Amino acid sequence: MALARQDYIAPWWTYWLHNFPHLNLNFQPVDNTFRPEEWSYQQSLIFLACVAAVGLGFSLVVLAVYLSCLCCCRKEEEEETKRPDSCCVTWAAVITGLVICSAVGVGFYGNSETNDGVYQLTYSLYNANQTVSGIDNLVSDSLNSMQVGLEEHLARLDEIFSTRGDYGQTLRFMRQMADNIIQQLITLPNISKAKVDLATVAEQTAFVEYYRWLTYLLLLILDLVICLAACAGLAKQSRWLLILIMVFGVLTLILSWVSLGAGTATAVGTSDFCVSPDKFIVNNTREFLSADIAHYYLYCTQSLSNPFQQSLTTFQRSLTTMQIQVQGLLQFSLSIFPTAERDLLGIQRLLNSTEFNLHQLTALLDCRSLHKDYLDALLGVCYDGVEGLLYLCLFSLLTASAFCAMLCAVPRAWTLIASRERDYDDIDEEDPFNPQARRMAYNPNRSHIHSFCSYSSSLGSQTSLHPPPPATSSATTSEYMNQSMLFGGNPRYENVPLIGRGSPPPSFYPQTFKNSKLSRSPHPPQVI
Repeated sequence: MALARQDYIAPWWTYWLHNFPHLNLNFQPVDNTFRPEEWSYQQSLIFLACVAAVGLGFSLVVLAVYLSCLCCCRKEEEEETKRPDSCCVTWAAVITGLVICSAVGVGFYGNSETNDGVYQLTYSLYNANQTVSGIDNLVSDSLNSMQVGLEEHLARLDEIFSTRGDYGQTLRFMRQMADNIIQQLITLPNISKAKVDLATVAEQTAFVEYYRWLTYLLLLILDLVICLAACAGLAKQSRWLLILIMVFGVLTLILSWVSLGAGTATAVGTSDFCVSPDKFIVNNTREFLSADIAHYYLYCTQSLSNPFQQSLTTFQRSLTTMQIQVQGLLQFSLSIFPTAERDLLGIQRLLNSTEFNLHQLTALLDCRSLHKDYLDALLGVCYDGVEGLLYLCLFSLLTASAFCAMLCAVPRAWTLIASRERDYDDIDEEDPFNPQARRMAYNPNRSHIHSFCSYSSSLGSQTSLHPPPPATSSATTSEYMNQSMLFGGNPRYENVPLIGRGSPPPSFYPQTFKNSKLSRSPHPPQVI
């Protein structure tokens, strides 16, 4: 008997999405039952995607109006009024970067969750297809054995046992049992009548999911690259980076709204299925499965009996009866008809293989295997899949808002960079308070000139007092010579400053310095 069913409860977010307004393109309400083959239901999903298109158009209009106002209403501002604007641009860039980084994190999580859910769906579909294909193959093999293989052996045995009426009656009874088996096999569901191949559905789903996952991954990476480029462009005040940010920012804004529309429509359609999946499956399998068989596999409760139990029991009894008849013929007829041994052994092998198929068929027809795959597929789609789609929709909404704010802040940063460059160009190069002029007038070689007294180590030292000549260029000397010629004087090297010429300080002796100091003293030294 089947075990108690593990109940499936649709998550709350599927009910929330299921209650979204379903309107066709004529703004008329549509039933929210999952009917993907009907055009009216498809229009309701297209309408949800068009809502995102309206959001994209509104964002582009806002950007166009803002840029027009910025270009037309731009005026000269004083330096005091520039600081708040610069601060606003900085804070806008910081907040936008944080929002984009948070949105990318949400997007990575949602993309992974959706991929896990779809993988679980495809894995369950492959398992269910293997079970269904196994049932179909076992039924076909058993039918072929009863209708072709058994009939060939019985036809030859009719010729061999033509002189014995009792043996002929046994063969007719075996034909009757074989017909019972064929009749029971025919009552089993023929899965080949299904219009949908589960393996094909799984392959197509995996193919679409791979490119969906890759597309979102590239979009997430693009958002991060644009965010980093924006930070670098604002930090370095690079205009070409700002131009690239504007171009790729508009592209990413469009992709974000498109992904939001596609994600919303997919999430709502999947939620419509997840709210009542049993009803949709029963309606789409009624052509080759009866309602009681569909409910047996969908619910798999102890209150529901196996609809194939009677057929399997009749199959088993007929097969056992045939095996008994064949065993009796092998025991009593071979002494009279030794040529019948080959066909009787062939029938025995055929019945043994059919019995093995019966045991496998009984196990596969049990509801536990298919019901487990059904629940796994529902949990993968309705829990992980729809939850991941919601996170991806949140990612798209956050990135669309953040890039809209970034596209508004970048032109303002452009104007601030232009105004700063213009202010630097207006500064007089000869202004002594100009930092650039001070850097040009500063001679780093002068910092290496030591004081005169720094070359003497002690008063009585007789060592050389000449410092090493500094590595100076002849720029100062040539400049001084040019100035002397301009003012009408002949250039003379005696008039050139010593520092500019790189000349060493004059030599002196300590004793001479001491005598000259004593001669200038007003009070002569007293001799004791």
